[in-house]
Amino acid sequence: MSSSFSTPGQEQPHLVSLVLQSKKALLHGQQICSHAHACSNSSAKAAVDVLALDAKVRWISEAVVEQLKLAASVAKGIEDKRMHLHKQAQSWDTERSHYSTELDHILEALGAQLVSPEFHQTSADSSLFGSQHSSQEDQPGPHPHDQSESRTFPPSSPSTTVRNHSGVLSGTDVRNIRDQDRKHWKNLRDFVDDQAIEDTLETIEGNRTALDDLLGRTSDYSETLNQAIESILTSLPQSADGSQLAARMRDTIVDQDSVGTSMAGALESLASHFEQMDAALKDTETGEMLGEGDLQQMYRDVEELPAILSELEDGGRMIDAHHTSLLAAQDIRNNNLVHLSSVLDDLEELGDIMEEMLQNQEEVETKFEEGLNSLQEQILTIRDLHEQYISYQTAFNKLTVEISRRQHYKDAAENIVKGMMSQLTAMTEEEDQVRRRFNAEYGAHLPEDICLCIGNPPTRWEVVPWPGDSLELLPRIDEDLLAEARRNAATPDR
Repeated sequence: MSSSFSTPGQEQPHLVSLVLQSKKALLHGQQICSHAHACSNSSAKAAVDVLALDAKVRWISEAVVEQLKLAASVAKGIEDKRMHLHKQAQSWDTERSHYSTELDHILEALGAQLVSPEFHQTSADSSLFGSQHSSQEDQPGPHPHDQSESRTFPPSSPSTTVRNHSGVLSGTDVRNIRDQDRKHWKNLRDFVDDQAIEDTLETIEGNRTALDDLLGRTSDYSETLNQAIESILTSLPQSADGSQLAARMRDTIVDQDSVGTSMAGALESLASHFEQMDAALKDTETGEMLGEGDLQQMYRDVEELPAILSELEDGGRMIDAHHTSLLAAQDIRNNNLVHLSSVLDDLEELGDIMEEMLQNQEEVETKFEEGLNSLQEQILTIRDLHEQYISYQTAFNKLTVEISRRQHYKDAAENIVKGMMSQLTAMTEEEDQVRRRFNAEYGAHLPEDICLCIGNPPTRWEVVPWPGDSLELLPRIDEDLLAEARRNAATPDR
């Protein structure tokens, strides 16, 4: 507040006017201080509320952060479990690749090993190892060796057969004819049920794809949880350190008290001035006269009133500013509490989502274990197929070697029979000539009724298979195929 006061060189206002100005200044100062006092009290309460609200906000925020840490550990646990399942699947893939490669190798080896038509064209009702029937067009007519009564022995090599039908051919011509024939030969792979193998592998691949689909159900769980956690975390209100906030509140209240103390001193000065002015007025009313010096001092004191009021107003504004700041801080923390209520709702929703995810993850793990166990059993099928065809190839190689051994035995037995028949024929002819000479020389001189058998020719002999047996028929084996079979039988491809 400002007022215009007279100087000693001007007309002096009445003392009552000075007293009124002093009183007015005192009342205005009291009003300012009263408002400042009320604000100070409100500010003190607001500071306490700010600290309490901030503590509550920080407590709730810290509790939310702890819950989010647990949620993050759940997300990591889900991802770790998923990666563990994925590694198990990869391990199975490696094992399957190993056995599948081995199976492919043995099937390729079977496809490279030729089978002479005589191994599978001897009967329309049988095939190699009983694996599958030969096609109708592969069935030849009756084999020339099927006549068990015949005593002739077929040639044992293709070159001999070619010479018998086409004259003398060179070894190169024979090989060319043989190679041309071999283009139409079957191989061991032809006696394998490829469709059954393909069906088995397709079934395994389908089950493996189903396992990937199962893992895919939880593939985004970890990322979804982490995104939700990050969203809640970033939405949490930012709060200062509790000790720093308390220090600021303390400094604010101390500063406010300091300003209030200063304002109280100024108000006391106004009150003292008014008392002096009022006392002087009462003295003049009783007839006491004031000196010139006293009047001038009173004038100077009245002139200082605007400065004192300005100081009070500045202090009031400072206290108002502190009060406004504290109320704003209080509003912010109240709003933070309201916001935290929605954050807690989001956290509860996140908890429900995690519970559902954990249930799904557990279900996936159970089904994955069942599926993987089934795949492990199916991988044994691939391994068994590999072992089966290893044994199959080994058996065929042994068969080839065995057929060769039997052929040697058959040839040796036939040679013995041939030699015996030749010897018996020669003995019979010689015996017949001796008997003829004897009968010619002495037969006419013997009585007809003595030793009637003397005129009989010698008994002719024939060596034939055992009754009920037929002549053994064996497929012919080229020497290169026999050598290959012997090598394979000695070092099977495992």
